[in-house]
Amino acid sequence: MRITSTSCICPVLVCLCFVQRCYGAAHHGSIKVTRNQTRHIEGETEVHHRPKRGWVWNQFFVLEEHMGPDPQYVGKLHSNSDKGDGSVKYILTGEGAGTIFIIDDTTGDIHSTKSLDREQKTHYVLHAQAIDRRTNKPLEPESEFIIKVQDINDNAPKFTDGPYIVTVPEMSEMGTSVLQVTATDADDPTYGNSARVVYSILQGQPYFSVDPKTGVIRTALHNMDREAREHYSVVIQAKDMAGQVGGLSGSTTVNITLTDVNDNPPRFPQKHYQLYVPESAQVGSAVGKIKANDADTGSNADMKYTIINGDGAGVFSISTDKETREGILSLKKPLNYEKKKSYTLNIEGANTHLDFRFSHLGPFKDVTMLKIIVGDVDEPPLFTMPSYLMEVYENAKIGTAVGTVTAQDPDTANSLVRYFIDHNTEEDRYFTIDANTGTIKTARIFDREETPWYNITVAASEIDNPGLVSHVPVGIRILDVNDNPPELAREYDVVVCENAKPGQVIQTITATDKDNSANGARFHFSLDEGLFLNPNFTLRDNEDNTASILTRRRRYRRTTQDVYYLPILISDGGVPPLSSSSTLTVRVCACERDGRVRTCHAEAFLSSAGLSTGALIAILLCVVILLAIVVLFITLRRSKKEPLIISEEDVRENVVTYDDEGGGEEDTEAFDITALRNPSAAEELKYRRDVRPEVKPAPRHHPSSSLDSINVQEFIKQRLAEADLDPSVPPYDSLQTYAYEGHRSETGSISSLDSVTTQSDQDYNYLGDWGPEFKKLAELYGEIESERTT
Repeated sequence: MRITSTSCICPVLVCLCFVQRCYGAAHHGSIKVTRNQTRHIEGETEVHHRPKRGWVWNQFFVLEEHMGPDPQYVGKLHSNSDKGDGSVKYILTGEGAGTIFIIDDTTGDIHSTKSLDREQKTHYVLHAQAIDRRTNKPLEPESEFIIKVQDINDNAPKFTDGPYIVTVPEMSEMGTSVLQVTATDADDPTYGNSARVVYSILQGQPYFSVDPKTGVIRTALHNMDREAREHYSVVIQAKDMAGQVGGLSGSTTVNITLTDVNDNPPRFPQKHYQLYVPESAQVGSAVGKIKANDADTGSNADMKYTIINGDGAGVFSISTDKETREGILSLKKPLNYEKKKSYTLNIEGANTHLDFRFSHLGPFKDVTMLKIIVGDVDEPPLFTMPSYLMEVYENAKIGTAVGTVTAQDPDTANSLVRYFIDHNTEEDRYFTIDANTGTIKTARIFDREETPWYNITVAASEIDNPGLVSHVPVGIRILDVNDNPPELAREYDVVVCENAKPGQVIQTITATDKDNSANGARFHFSLDEGLFLNPNFTLRDNEDNTASILTRRRRYRRTTQDVYYLPILISDGGVPPLSSSSTLTVRVCACERDGRVRTCHAEAFLSSAGLSTGALIAILLCVVILLAIVVLFITLRRSKKEPLIISEEDVRENVVTYDDEGGGEEDTEAFDITALRNPSAAEELKYRRDVRPEVKPAPRHHPSSSLDSINVQEFIKQRLAEADLDPSVPPYDSLQTYAYEGHRSETGSISSLDSVTTQSDQDYNYLGDWGPEFKKLAELYGEIESERTT
């Protein structure tokens, strides 16, 4: 196969096209395709031979960016089996076959129908095959070949990262590296000089230079000063074809800024300054500003101002404003025109961040002189003290002098001064002041225990110029006098056990005094006994502002007396001494052996009702018997449903149940219980104490002989008739119980109702040996025995 290329489109590429044609003729010449087997002749036997290589392939080349009107010729395929009679058909498959590359199936000529770009695709892989046109059978096996796109210089160098912004310190040495720029060329770096780039500087000379091969930008001058010029714009060009004529080029801009270094010392614009300050300027206030100029920026221009000498160094101070880099002059002490009219200061301004590379340009500080003129102004009165502290006793009379404030006019005129109190608070109205002398007096009577301290503000103004006012704080302490007697610190709940022993401490008390410690530091305690000695308790002063209450005798009885009142006299150590009397309430309580209180109220309540211990026992026994009767009654009622009263002749004590409720205490007080115990006790009719009868019945006399012989049934009928006829009875049914059982027998009555009035000679001391369960019972019977003995 013989390959011929298309005509060259550029005069520059004539030699390249010629080389390609020669190369194609030498290497892409006739490629023999030989038959590997003998054609089959009809009627003859088939003879097989050893196959031989029929295709020999090499690369094809095609120029990129073909702009001609006709398709570009790439090459030619040829098979040894092709006799030129058109019986061989060439087929092309693979990348771009039929679209980019077409083949003449008869001659085997390959053409490119489109303009190719090597930067998009460098080569194409295709497959070729020769077949018999009549039988469509392959004459040779399919073979692969490559078509390479040959590069031309159609891409200019490009700076992918531009434009650039970079900084370099001012005053740098010549040749200091600033930045390295790099340009890329999309052309084939392996073919010719299309991708060989050379750098040059188009703008920025003579300040900067660039290395043509590496693209490194460097400074080209010594000591470039930022204060003279700060910004530079440098244009760098990159050209391919090694910079030769006809090469393509691209450019970028590099913006270079010189950064500051401390190479400029500060300088005051003037060597002498003058400042006017009025004498009324407040201490601590700013009175002036001064500034030294520095051409540097940032921290290189930071400065510190100091006063190095002068007669005003102790009166004025200077500080540095970091934002404006100014020196702020402040007043340390008050000015007085009458004493000194001017001051002189030497002020130094120096850099705080030094660069020793440029110390030869120094010194990096400067000094100027400042003269301060003090201005005369009309000043307000000046008090002799910045504040006053005064004292006055409580309970002092209105108009008592507390103290005096003094103020003077500091000016040479020495005007008269007028005093007054600023009535801004209520406390200011408690005092008055003499407008001419400044003497402060009380306007009310003070109580230290209510308010121990007062703060007022006194003002002074010139009579000639009332608008000039000065103020001074005045503190007034109220001194204490002994006007409050001591008293108990709190309410005490004092308890004494029944089994207490003589000399036992039952309570420790303390006292308080509203006066301060000078008039009440020491308290004295005693019993306010008068002419009689307290037989129950005594008091011991502990001499530490406390006192102890002690018992004087053994055993206390709640039944006899459950509360004792103990008067206590307390006096303080003030001048004159004051005293007060308080009463302690001491309760008698039952306690355990270890001193714990068991009870204080239950038995006291029963005692107050007038019931003795024996009566209490009788009531408890009655309640037990009554409960037993009720239980027995309920049991019998369930077993026998019989009426409560069997017959009228069977008259005995019976319990009759009514649904009506009684009158409570009214019914109880309406009858005399002694009349219910025995008919002989009812000698005369007892009137009800809760209802006043309208008609007073006639008195009845019952001889003792008739009462002794009366029948129980007749007795009950008689009482029933009296109750029905008595107009003073309540208008409702009531239960009347008669405890009479008839005549006494020789053995006596076993009823417990009459046993209350009799005394027993039985000894109950054995109850104390029965254990803690019978302790209360033993105490009750022990009390009965003690009462009987008394």
